[in-house]
Amino acid sequence: MSGDDWWSNPLFGVTVTVVAYAAALRLHAVKRWLHPLFVCSAALIVLLLVSGIPYESYRVGGDLLVFCLGPATVALGVPMYKHAALLKRQFRAIAAGVIAGSLCGMTSSAFFIWLAGGSKELLLTALPKSVSSPISIEIVRLLGGVPELGAVLTVLTGLVGSMIGPGFLRAVGIRGDVAMGTAIGTGSHGIGTARIIRESELQGSAGGFAMGLAGIVTSLLAIPLYSFLQ
Repeated sequence: MSGDDWWSNPLFGVTVTVVAYAAALRLHAVKRWLHPLFVCSAALIVLLLVSGIPYESYRVGGDLLVFCLGPATVALGVPMYKHAALLKRQFRAIAAGVIAGSLCGMTSSAFFIWLAGGSKELLLTALPKSVSSPISIEIVRLLGGVPELGAVLTVLTGLVGSMIGPGFLRAVGIRGDVAMGTAIGTGSHGIGTARIIRESELQGSAGGFAMGLAGIVTSLLAIPLYSFLQ
Protein backbone atom coordinates (compact mmCIF):
# COMPACT_ATOMS: atom_id res chain seq x y z
CA MET A 1 0.00 0.00 0.00
CA SER A 2 1.46 3.40 -0.98
CA GLY A 3 1.74 6.37 1.38
CA ASP A 4 -1.12 8.15 -0.33
CA ASP A 5 -3.29 5.06 0.07
CA TRP A 6 -2.41 4.90 3.76
CA TRP A 7 -3.34 8.51 4.51
CA SER A 8 -6.55 8.14 2.53
CA ASN A 9 -7.64 5.07 4.46
CA PRO A 10 -10.63 5.93 6.68
CA LEU A 11 -8.95 4.17 9.60
CA PHE A 12 -6.20 6.80 9.60
CA GLY A 13 -8.56 9.70 10.25
CA VAL A 14 -10.52 7.79 12.87
CA THR A 15 -7.42 6.49 14.65
CA VAL A 16 -5.51 9.77 14.94
CA THR A 17 -8.66 11.58 16.08
CA VAL A 18 -9.46 9.04 18.79
CA VAL A 19 -5.83 8.94 19.98
CA ALA A 20 -5.61 12.75 20.05
CA TYR A 21 -8.89 13.02 21.97
CA ALA A 22 -7.84 10.36 24.48
CA ALA A 23 -4.61 12.27 25.10
CA ALA A 24 -6.60 15.50 25.42
CA LEU A 25 -8.82 13.92 28.08
CA ARG A 26 -5.76 12.94 30.11
CA LEU A 27 -4.45 16.49 29.85
CA HIS A 28 -7.87 17.83 30.85
CA ALA A 29 -7.69 15.75 34.04
CA VAL A 30 -4.60 17.75 35.00
CA LYS A 31 -5.54 21.13 33.51
CA ARG A 32 -9.28 21.36 34.02
CA TRP A 33 -9.61 24.64 32.11
CA LEU A 34 -8.35 23.08 28.88
CA HIS A 35 -11.26 21.76 26.86
CA PRO A 36 -10.47 18.33 25.32
CA LEU A 37 -12.01 19.31 22.00
CA PHE A 38 -9.81 22.40 21.78
CA VAL A 39 -6.65 20.42 22.52
CA CYS A 40 -7.65 17.61 20.15
CA SER A 41 -8.40 20.04 17.30
CA ALA A 42 -5.14 21.91 17.81
CA ALA A 43 -3.15 18.65 17.88
CA LEU A 44 -4.74 17.45 14.62
CA ILE A 45 -4.07 20.77 12.90
CA VAL A 46 -0.42 20.69 13.96
CA LEU A 47 -0.12 17.06 12.82
CA LEU A 48 -1.48 17.80 9.35
CA LEU A 49 0.64 20.93 8.94
CA VAL A 50 3.89 19.34 10.11
CA SER A 51 3.43 16.08 8.23
CA GLY A 52 2.09 17.68 5.07
CA ILE A 53 -0.86 15.29 4.99
CA PRO A 54 -3.68 16.82 2.89
CA TYR A 55 -6.81 17.65 4.83
CA GLU A 56 -8.82 15.82 2.17
CA SER A 57 -7.00 12.57 3.08
CA TYR A 58 -7.73 13.02 6.80
CA ARG A 59 -11.33 13.96 6.08
CA VAL A 60 -12.07 10.53 4.57
CA GLY A 61 -12.01 9.08 8.07
CA GLY A 62 -12.94 12.28 9.88
CA ASP A 63 -16.31 12.38 8.14
CA LEU A 64 -17.16 9.06 9.78
CA LEU A 65 -16.89 10.76 13.15
CA VAL A 66 -18.84 13.77 11.93
CA PHE A 67 -21.65 11.37 11.03
CA CYS A 68 -21.81 10.37 14.70
CA LEU A 69 -22.63 13.96 15.73
CA GLY A 70 -26.26 13.43 14.79
CA PRO A 71 -26.88 10.46 17.12
CA ALA A 72 -24.78 12.14 19.83
CA THR A 73 -26.93 15.27 19.68
CA VAL A 74 -30.14 13.24 19.73
CA ALA A 75 -28.78 11.43 22.81
CA LEU A 76 -29.14 14.71 24.73
CA GLY A 77 -32.85 13.97 24.66
CA VAL A 78 -32.38 11.22 27.27
CA PRO A 79 -31.50 13.52 30.21
CA MET A 80 -34.11 16.00 28.96
CA TYR A 81 -36.73 13.27 29.17
CA LYS A 82 -35.59 12.30 32.67
CA HIS A 83 -35.95 15.89 33.89
CA ALA A 84 -38.94 16.82 31.72
CA ALA A 85 -41.19 17.65 34.68
CA LEU A 86 -38.71 20.13 36.15
CA LEU A 87 -37.99 21.71 32.78
CA LYS A 88 -41.72 22.11 32.18
CA ARG A 89 -42.14 23.93 35.51
CA GLN A 90 -39.22 26.21 34.65
CA PHE A 91 -40.21 26.72 31.02
CA ARG A 92 -41.04 30.41 31.26
CA ALA A 93 -37.77 31.23 32.99
CA ILE A 94 -35.77 29.14 30.51
CA ALA A 95 -37.55 30.68 27.52
CA ALA A 96 -36.96 34.19 28.84
CA GLY A 97 -33.28 33.42 29.33
CA VAL A 98 -32.93 31.92 25.86
CA ILE A 99 -34.66 34.86 24.16
CA ALA A 100 -32.61 37.42 26.09
CA GLY A 101 -29.38 35.51 25.53
CA SER A 102 -29.97 34.96 21.82
CA LEU A 103 -30.88 38.60 21.22
CA CYS A 104 -27.91 39.81 23.25
CA GLY A 105 -25.52 37.48 21.43
CA MET A 106 -26.67 38.53 17.97
CA THR A 107 -26.84 42.27 18.62
CA SER A 108 -23.50 42.37 20.46
CA SER A 109 -21.80 40.54 17.58
CA ALA A 110 -23.24 43.02 15.10
CA PHE A 111 -22.31 45.99 17.26
CA PHE A 112 -18.68 45.03 17.82
CA ILE A 113 -18.10 44.13 14.17
CA TRP A 114 -19.65 47.45 13.12
CA LEU A 115 -17.54 49.28 15.72
CA ALA A 116 -14.38 47.63 14.38
CA GLY A 117 -15.27 48.60 10.82
CA GLY A 118 -15.94 45.04 9.66
CA SER A 119 -17.72 44.35 6.41
CA LYS A 120 -21.43 43.72 6.17
CA GLU A 121 -20.69 40.20 4.94
CA LEU A 122 -18.69 39.47 8.10
CA LEU A 123 -21.42 40.97 10.26
CA LEU A 124 -24.07 38.72 8.72
CA THR A 125 -21.76 35.71 9.05
CA ALA A 126 -21.26 36.26 12.78
CA LEU A 127 -24.91 36.82 13.71
CA PRO A 128 -25.90 33.18 14.45
CA LYS A 129 -22.54 32.03 15.92
CA SER A 130 -24.09 30.92 19.23
CA VAL A 131 -26.34 28.19 17.83
CA SER A 132 -25.33 24.71 16.70
CA SER A 133 -23.36 24.44 13.45
CA PRO A 134 -26.08 22.95 11.17
CA ILE A 135 -28.50 25.74 12.07
CA SER A 136 -25.83 28.44 12.04
CA ILE A 137 -24.54 27.48 8.59
CA GLU A 138 -28.02 27.54 7.06
CA ILE A 139 -28.84 30.92 8.63
CA VAL A 140 -25.56 32.38 7.37
CA ARG A 141 -26.23 31.02 3.89
CA LEU A 142 -29.72 32.54 3.81
CA LEU A 143 -28.44 35.89 5.12
CA GLY A 144 -25.81 36.05 2.41
CA GLY A 145 -22.77 35.51 4.60
CA VAL A 146 -19.90 33.04 4.29
CA PRO A 147 -21.06 29.59 5.53
CA GLU A 148 -17.52 28.21 5.95
CA LEU A 149 -16.47 31.16 8.12
CA GLY A 150 -19.76 30.90 9.97
CA ALA A 151 -18.95 27.29 10.88
CA VAL A 152 -15.53 28.33 12.20
CA LEU A 153 -17.00 31.15 14.31
CA THR A 154 -19.67 28.81 15.65
CA VAL A 155 -17.14 26.18 16.75
CA LEU A 156 -14.87 28.82 18.31
CA THR A 157 -17.83 30.28 20.20
CA GLY A 158 -18.69 26.87 21.59
CA LEU A 159 -15.09 26.13 22.56
CA VAL A 160 -14.50 29.45 24.30
CA GLY A 161 -17.86 29.29 26.07
CA SER A 162 -17.23 25.74 27.27
CA MET A 163 -13.79 26.66 28.63
CA ILE A 164 -14.58 29.90 30.45
CA GLY A 165 -18.39 29.91 30.66
CA PRO A 166 -18.99 27.75 33.77
CA GLY A 167 -16.23 29.49 35.74
CA PHE A 168 -17.48 32.94 34.73
CA LEU A 169 -21.07 32.12 35.68
CA ARG A 170 -20.01 30.85 39.09
CA ALA A 171 -17.86 33.96 39.58
CA VAL A 172 -20.88 36.24 39.05
CA GLY A 173 -22.97 34.21 41.49
CA ILE A 174 -24.97 31.90 39.20
CA ARG A 175 -25.14 28.50 40.90
CA GLY A 176 -28.45 26.90 39.96
CA ASP A 177 -28.29 23.94 37.61
CA VAL A 178 -31.14 25.13 35.40
CA ALA A 179 -29.76 28.66 35.17
CA MET A 180 -26.26 27.38 34.43
CA GLY A 181 -27.49 24.96 31.79
CA THR A 182 -29.70 27.56 30.13
CA ALA A 183 -26.86 30.06 29.87
CA ILE A 184 -24.34 27.57 28.49
CA GLY A 185 -26.81 25.95 26.09
CA THR A 186 -27.88 29.33 24.74
CA GLY A 187 -24.38 30.75 24.34
CA SER A 188 -22.22 27.71 23.61
CA HIS A 189 -24.65 25.24 21.95
CA GLY A 190 -23.66 21.54 21.86
CA ILE A 191 -19.97 21.95 22.73
CA GLY A 192 -20.78 23.77 25.95
CA THR A 193 -23.62 21.39 26.77
CA ALA A 194 -21.33 18.39 26.33
CA ARG A 195 -18.99 19.97 28.88
CA ILE A 196 -21.53 20.65 31.61
CA ILE A 197 -23.41 17.35 31.27
CA ARG A 198 -20.33 15.59 32.62
CA GLU A 199 -20.64 17.66 35.78
CA SER A 200 -24.41 17.63 36.21
CA GLU A 201 -27.09 15.73 34.32
CA LEU A 202 -29.63 18.42 35.19
CA GLN A 203 -27.36 21.13 33.81
CA GLY A 204 -26.93 19.08 30.66
CA SER A 205 -30.67 18.55 30.24
CA ALA A 206 -31.35 22.28 30.65
CA GLY A 207 -28.49 23.03 28.27
CA GLY A 208 -29.82 20.65 25.63
CA PHE A 209 -33.30 22.14 25.88
CA ALA A 210 -31.95 25.69 25.72
CA MET A 211 -29.73 24.79 22.77
CA GLY A 212 -32.71 23.56 20.73
CA LEU A 213 -34.88 26.50 21.72
CA ALA A 214 -32.05 28.94 20.92
CA GLY A 215 -31.88 27.52 17.40
CA ILE A 216 -35.56 28.34 16.87
CA VAL A 217 -35.34 31.78 18.49
CA THR A 218 -32.19 32.76 16.57
CA SER A 219 -33.74 31.68 13.27
CA LEU A 220 -36.76 33.90 13.96
CA LEU A 221 -34.70 36.85 15.22
CA ALA A 222 -32.48 36.71 12.13
CA ILE A 223 -35.42 37.83 9.96
CA PRO A 224 -36.03 41.31 11.48
CA LEU A 225 -32.30 41.85 12.10
CA TYR A 226 -31.54 41.11 8.47
CA SER A 227 -34.25 43.53 7.34
CA PHE A 228 -32.89 46.19 9.68
CA LEU A 229 -29.34 45.76 8.37
CA GLN A 230 -30.36 46.12 4.71
